[in-house]
Amino acid sequence: MHFLDQAKIFIRSGQGGPGAVSFRREKYVEYGGPDGGDGGKGGDIIFEAVTGLNTLIDFRYTQHFKAQRGHGGAGKNRTGAGGNDLVIKVPLGTQVLDDDRETALADLTEVGQRVVLLRGGDGGRGNLSFKSSTNRAPRQCGPGWPGDEMYVWLRLKLLADAGLVGLPNAGKSTFINQITNTKAKVGDYAFTTTRPQLGVVRHRAREFVLADIPGLIAGAAEGAGIGDRFLGHIERCRVLIHLIDIHGTDPAEALAIVEEELAAYGAGLEDKPRVVALNKIDLVDAELVRAFSRELIEAGAARVFPISGATGSGMDDLLDAVLDYLPAATTTERPTGEVEDEADAKPWSPI
Repeated sequence: MHFLDQAKIFIRSGQGGPGAVSFRREKYVEYGGPDGGDGGKGGDIIFEAVTGLNTLIDFRYTQHFKAQRGHGGAGKNRTGAGGNDLVIKVPLGTQVLDDDRETALADLTEVGQRVVLLRGGDGGRGNLSFKSSTNRAPRQCGPGWPGDEMYVWLRLKLLADAGLVGLPNAGKSTFINQITNTKAKVGDYAFTTTRPQLGVVRHRAREFVLADIPGLIAGAAEGAGIGDRFLGHIERCRVLIHLIDIHGTDPAEALAIVEEELAAYGAGLEDKPRVVALNKIDLVDAELVRAFSRELIEAGAARVFPISGATGSGMDDLLDAVLDYLPAATTTERPTGEVEDEADAKPWSPI
């Protein structure tokens, strides 16, 4: 399945049904008169967050959504049936933005959460409602109120407890493959990962969702490389795992590059807790690992975890540190509908 995290769609709520012009005239009934009913209300446009979706690819092929209009009123003061609401199902973590792509209209982060974005038009008045002491036989009715319409942008921000960041070829795909059942593509070239990957980590009778995003390079905030558009998928993460390749670029420089790009992106990423992992230690000797670890601490890392994504060495200590920043029950550990208690989460402090 192709991954798509942004889509533009057109939505229109239903128009209200017209009122009826009708007169009551029955045998053996002494008085007649107007009895036209009101029109039915038009359908609403509703967005609903559901499980089982992790892409907006469906909205590439279906881009126009229109709710049903209300039915017209009828005689005997019968109100027309309301138009059916149109429920648009989107993945968890989807934001609905105005056409300016900045104003957030809705943010769907809970399973089953519904937001009525456009309300259907009210039905028109039947001629019975126009009756008065001076207008005993009205022949006018209301046409029904029009629905609303607009273009909106859908932007998906994946819901994950922890996020992986680092330069290209830092070993993020190998890392996530080692500790989850994800089968991320691994290759010896830059930007092997071209779209975010999700995996569920199970560690010490706990589980949490881990997100891997394409690598960052210097100038990503200005569009260099793949750019920073995928950083939106880790905005909701509790903690970031910063993976650094001990066998590649100078580790201290790699740390500084990614930190600068996170700060340039903003959205609170620069303030998120960070766990620094020195990866690929299986390719070098222990003395070099100690030397680079000291260098990273001098560059600002509170603590460095030497690991190997290929062999799994050092993973337990790293995952223990990640669990310290997660709530007592993560999203995958909570029953559907249970709300997370913010007090359960540990505040950021040096490890």
